[in-house]
Amino acid sequence: MRNRLTCAFVAAFIAVALGAAGIVTITAQQPARQGRGTTPAQGRGATPTRGRGAAPAARPDRIAGHPNLNGIWQAINSANWNLESHSASATAFPQLGAIFAVPAGQSVIVDNNGAIPYTPEGLKKRQENQAGWPKSDPEAKCYMPGLPRATYMPYPFQIVQGERDILFIYEYAGGNRTVHMTSHTESPVDSWMGWSNGRWEGDTLVIEVKSFNDQSWFDRAGNHHSDALTVTERYVLAPGGNNINYEARIEDPKTFTRPWTIRMPLYRRAEPNVQLLEYNCVEFSEELLYGDLKKKTSG
Repeated sequence: MRNRLTCAFVAAFIAVALGAAGIVTITAQQPARQGRGTTPAQGRGATPTRGRGAAPAARPDRIAGHPNLNGIWQAINSANWNLESHSASATAFPQLGAIFAVPAGQSVIVDNNGAIPYTPEGLKKRQENQAGWPKSDPEAKCYMPGLPRATYMPYPFQIVQGERDILFIYEYAGGNRTVHMTSHTESPVDSWMGWSNGRWEGDTLVIEVKSFNDQSWFDRAGNHHSDALTVTERYVLAPGGNNINYEARIEDPKTFTRPWTIRMPLYRRAEPNVQLLEYNCVEFSEELLYGDLKKKTSG
């Protein structure tokens, strides 16, 4: 049911917001191939071809003059554990052995010597977050992840690009956001995922995201921000079309002494018939959120 509702939402978005994007398949197609007899892999939602045995249309390299970012993408790193460099370590769940241990990871921060430039107050808040983990982590409660965290969580996401606005759909918790490409406005209210206004700078998709609340984290290490956060994302399709070079500049004068930047590749999911699946994590977090409210039975 949830997958059908997601498909209906995407179809409605395309029809209303994207105009000509209705002719663009929204699956994670392979890059366009040259020569006869080679066709891209097709997935759920691909435009059916007419006629028995007819080959599907090739995926266009560009849409309205811009690189075609349509597809399902995923980061492969340990940034969701900690944006900064970190060693492998155990968690507070020894009964799980190595299953839920923290993997080692290199910093994805490209300036400030790979560290987050916290104010003294911001650093103290991170330490408080770490002391309360995992219950203090919004991810454990199935709250929206915010940005840029939604990009590098261990779940895929889909980009639906047309001639106007662009839609991002995230497998985690069914999150989504619209990138306003033609009508840049301010958000009426702060939210977990902020408000995204985008533009093209040559072949680079630039998205400025503002109007966040102060509730989301950047990772499981307690790295955080305030409601003054601005995230400026840059998406560059690499040659060959199988990965995106992703960059996010973080600005928050309430929490950090200076802006800082993360970079990482995002990889195209290339399996045949790949699609976003349901990850409705609300039911998994109910015991964590409401377990202490259960009526205790007398023994």
